[in-house]
Amino acid sequence: MTNEHDSNEPADEKRPTQGDSSSRRPLGKNFRAFMREGWDENAIDAEPLPSSEYTPARWEAIGRLFPGERLVFPAGAHKQRSNDLDYAFRPNTSFAYLTGLGQDYDPDAVLVLEPVAPGSPEAKAGRTHTPVLYLHQPADHSTSDFYMSAEYGEYWIGPRPGLKDFETMTGIETRDLGQFPDAVAKDVGQGAVRVRVIREADPQATAAVDAARAAGGLTDPGDTDLADARLHEASAECRIVKDDYEIGQMNKAIRATYNGFNTVLSGLGDVIGKPRSERMVESLFNGNARVEGNTVGYDTIVASGDHAPRLHWMRNTGTIHDGDLLLMDAGVEVDDLYTADITRTFPVNGRFTPLQRRVYDAVFAAQQAAFDACRPGVPFSVIHDTVMRVTAEQLHELGILPVSVEESLSPEGQQHRRWLACGVGHHLGLDCHDCAQARNSEYFDRPFEPGMIFTIEPGLYFQSDDLLVPPEFRGIGVRIEDDVLMTEHGPEWLSGYIPRTADGVERWMAEQR
Repeated sequence: MTNEHDSNEPADEKRPTQGDSSSRRPLGKNFRAFMREGWDENAIDAEPLPSSEYTPARWEAIGRLFPGERLVFPAGAHKQRSNDLDYAFRPNTSFAYLTGLGQDYDPDAVLVLEPVAPGSPEAKAGRTHTPVLYLHQPADHSTSDFYMSAEYGEYWIGPRPGLKDFETMTGIETRDLGQFPDAVAKDVGQGAVRVRVIREADPQATAAVDAARAAGGLTDPGDTDLADARLHEASAECRIVKDDYEIGQMNKAIRATYNGFNTVLSGLGDVIGKPRSERMVESLFNGNARVEGNTVGYDTIVASGDHAPRLHWMRNTGTIHDGDLLLMDAGVEVDDLYTADITRTFPVNGRFTPLQRRVYDAVFAAQQAAFDACRPGVPFSVIHDTVMRVTAEQLHELGILPVSVEESLSPEGQQHRRWLACGVGHHLGLDCHDCAQARNSEYFDRPFEPGMIFTIEPGLYFQSDDLLVPPEFRGIGVRIEDDVLMTEHGPEWLSGYIPRTADGVERWMAEQR
């Protein structure tokens, strides 16, 4: 792993291939000299990130699980979208959590938690690790990459903080990325330092770790893969309980999401009946996400009419019609990458039909019952168990369930799952489905604790070609999803100000129209 930004001269020229846009770049000696002249300094006034008050506790929590071991958390690299175009860069979640760096200026960066030496002042103070951040030097006007690298050059992407700036921002000692391979390999071997890495984050960083292991005689991929998987699990499990800063970011994301829904409802009347009006609604929400946050936390679902029962309808190519239900599953991701996850089902014309309201109320009953069942000390799985029981009961009352409630709830039954085949709750935070790498014992079976943030999202989905439901139900899809914080006193609706009863949704639509 080398730092490609250190050179003052471009790499050896190669014959450009057909269609290679680099063949039209100016490369002459006079041009290169001219590009090094006449640039003012772009000073960046770096300040500590607000998250930097909280990241030390995060390093310490995961470090205590792996004393004496070197832990490697890559940010990840650019990912190609097509030809010479990349997707927008988003750092790996574990890296963002431990550094507080949620922006797009740290591709290829690596955080290393270095084990402290036994008997050192750090060890005597109770610390297990010292963090070191490895980053590219800025590709400023003193380098040829300034104008040659479309991925890193500041001529292309704008000024970027320097190593000292990042150190000020994060409170972490920061070094040049070129030093990472030697640093990660130091003293690695049998009876010496063990090293673990988030393998999936960055193939180049993982290759450097594997090379260090091989040089130290650690060549059993079964052992190393298992060690790396355990680090990934631990990283997810450490994020399950949120600190105060994270809770603040989640509140910010939910508020921005609510504002996005308001924007949609204000413009809904203008798009009814228009081709691809689902995408018009999507653009209203997504535009607000870019203004109030970083982007959307996941692809926005805008599912109207027959699309509403499709669990992950993301094409959003349909036409919204008067009388339809419109199911929107959407969330804003803020700049620090925390995302909301809210679903509302709207009657397009502002009023539920009696049947639509009956289905909506059945879903609402399941959501409220699950919320009421949550409390500290109760396993997270209570959400699933409660939603499934109430859903089976509601389907029985609707005359749709072909067997008794108890038979459907039995492991051999599960007939109610035909109309609710998906999960009904998950942890939420830096990822929409946050902490997904955690073990079941630390996720579904873990008792609720204050600081956990999660969703409750029951639904009923009667697809238009389902011959086992009466014709009037076919094409109706309803989901209600809200974000919840567990406190020492019980659950709290973080999104409680977003109307969710049938009457509340109708009033909300009337107010925004």
